[in-house]
Amino acid sequence: MQTDVIIPAFNEAPSIGRVLRDIPKEWVREVIVVDNGSTDQTSQEAKAHGATVLSQPQKGYGNACLKGMAYLQAKPLNDQPDVVVFLDGDFSDYPQELSNLVAPIARDEADFVLGSRTLGNRKRGSMMPQQLFGNWLATNLILLLFGTRFTDLGPFRAIRFPSLLALGMIDRNYGWTVEMQIKALKKGLRWQEVPVSYRPRIGHSKVSGTLRGTVGAGYKIITTILKYR
Repeated sequence: MQTDVIIPAFNEAPSIGRVLRDIPKEWVREVIVVDNGSTDQTSQEAKAHGATVLSQPQKGYGNACLKGMAYLQAKPLNDQPDVVVFLDGDFSDYPQELSNLVAPIARDEADFVLGSRTLGNRKRGSMMPQQLFGNWLATNLILLLFGTRFTDLGPFRAIRFPSLLALGMIDRNYGWTVEMQIKALKKGLRWQEVPVSYRPRIGHSKVSGTLRGTVGAGYKIITTILKYR
């Protein structure tokens, strides 16, 4: 089973090398780092550690993910991956746990696997109070509107590439993760959550580290959920 990894990255030079070193090479064919307008050495560090680096100067988490998807979709059909894994470039995820996310798909037990920080080992200080509250609010709103209980909206996730393409992803910023989860439900994908570990990120968060980022992300997530109800 061919598995590729997409890592959206904005000013992650201090951490991206550590992320790339910890990805289990025996599980992954290609790692794509999408530089989302960085002003530091993110691209150079990623290239030095063997990643394919794409440039997406238009800011937005979803924009970066869509750029990585377009790169994979442009390959000949027989060279496209079976599975795509998304994770962050700030070293808050544990890349070596990638096999735990891919395994249920490899066993044909799931089409989409979400890494749940809520179910896993979350280090003290890894998620700020506003993140925890936002996560609780969003997952309960999904339960109320769609009758399905997710425990997290975490970025570390694996999905069959054909299934991902069928979702018709369009969000270009903060609503990307919840859009994927809701569309997976509506498309009837088989999904699972697996526990993942989580630690404080390297560097300053561009979202939860600022009031503007926190409010903007929270608003977009809630409106995305309501949009697809």
